[in-house]
Amino acid sequence: MLKSRRAGLFAAICSFGLVAGGVSSAFAETLADAIALAYQTNPTLQGQRASQRALDESIVQARTGLRPQVEADASLSASDGQDDGDAGRGSSAGISVSQPLYTGGRVSSQIGAAEADVMTGQQGLRSVESGLIQSVITAYVDVRRDQERLRISQDNVAVLQRQLDEARARFEVGEITRTDVAQAEARLAASKASLASAKAQLAISRASYAAVVGQNPGDLEAEPSLETFLPPGIEDAFDAAERNNAEILGAEYAERASAARVAVARSSRLPTVTASGSVGFSGTTAQQSFIPPTGAGGAFDDYQRSVSGRVSVSVPLFTGGLISSQVRAAEERNNADRQAIEETRRGVLRTVSQAWNSLIGARANLEANEEQVRAARIAFEGVRQEAQVGLRTTLDVLNAEQELRNAELSLVNARREEYVAAAVLLSAMGKLEARYLVPGVEQYDVTANGKAFSHKLGWTPWEPVLGFIDSVAAPPKPAPPAETSADAPVSTSN
Repeated sequence: MLKSRRAGLFAAICSFGLVAGGVSSAFAETLADAIALAYQTNPTLQGQRASQRALDESIVQARTGLRPQVEADASLSASDGQDDGDAGRGSSAGISVSQPLYTGGRVSSQIGAAEADVMTGQQGLRSVESGLIQSVITAYVDVRRDQERLRISQDNVAVLQRQLDEARARFEVGEITRTDVAQAEARLAASKASLASAKAQLAISRASYAAVVGQNPGDLEAEPSLETFLPPGIEDAFDAAERNNAEILGAEYAERASAARVAVARSSRLPTVTASGSVGFSGTTAQQSFIPPTGAGGAFDDYQRSVSGRVSVSVPLFTGGLISSQVRAAEERNNADRQAIEETRRGVLRTVSQAWNSLIGARANLEANEEQVRAARIAFEGVRQEAQVGLRTTLDVLNAEQELRNAELSLVNARREEYVAAAVLLSAMGKLEARYLVPGVEQYDVTANGKAFSHKLGWTPWEPVLGFIDSVAAPPKPAPPAETSADAPVSTSN
């Protein structure tokens, strides 16, 4: 079903400028459909995934420090011998191989830093995905809110038009004054202005929806309740955020990466061991012309072959304080990253607290607005009936009708605020992701790209052994984030 929607994506984007003119043919009718389509096609998320795949290559690049380097060279020379009448030619070719045996933990630390960088990027991708889904939810409920506000405004205009017609009829028979008619006319004009504003706001919300989802909205179904997926208390929300929030986990991995780079700097003080070997071929000849002789001996009578091999050990003795300075700088960067973890944690907990209290306030506001609408509807009906028997004025009816419409608009907005607050809370808890909200959609495997290149592009069978030897001086590698038992799938079915 989603593949068929993609066919209409280009047409929907091309008609982006026409969203204010009316409801075009739309495909995503539920919140789950909108999230799934954005998850698969949104350019911001697609760009972040491409950046993450590029970051995956840093592990391959770091691992090349454990792999051999093979170089080939060849040369051809010639001289014309204008001064002494002799001409000569020479050629050479060779292959050299260099294999690091031990780097004092430098390469292993670089690999650990690259792996931590990749994991930091994966958390960044989670954060972008969560932000995208939050934007989809906000755009979705905004469109539904503004569609309802437009309906209320249209009903208001219709009601006020009928009241104006009734006022004019009663004025004709002398039951009310010209002032009553003018009051009804003024309210009708104001309601038409509100209707125009509601149309404009709906067009704006539809444009925002099309930008984030990728197609124009149609008749959107009611958004599903998130009540069963929210924590029972704020302490549970805090615990979930500290375990799953992408920003906190990303800060922790960033600290591990900088800790590994401290080890990289310190490894510069340790010895390095490298094995190398080469095979070379060279030949020279001297003759009066560049045309090879046809007799015995051939063109290169001085043909030579050379084979060499060696193992070298290098130990820095004095660098003018460079290594010590690099170590101190790396340690301070690690200190800064360690402090960033606490800063991020506090910021996330603040967001959780704000979202929780916003949700509690929105729920209370929603309940109050529902009661207000119920009471305002009863009051309006009573005032209108009383006006028909002369117990109320036209202004009383208009005021009661206005209070009812204001209460209905407040209720629509309260529903939107309550749902968005729940989404923000889930985002801060690290739960606003497609794998929870839309389990049926094909999930993007963030580790697939790295796995595809782990044993390709230059991998050698002795690499694990050298890596183990080199890791003696390296810090432990970062572990992947652990899944918690609280990670229950979230359904968006109605």
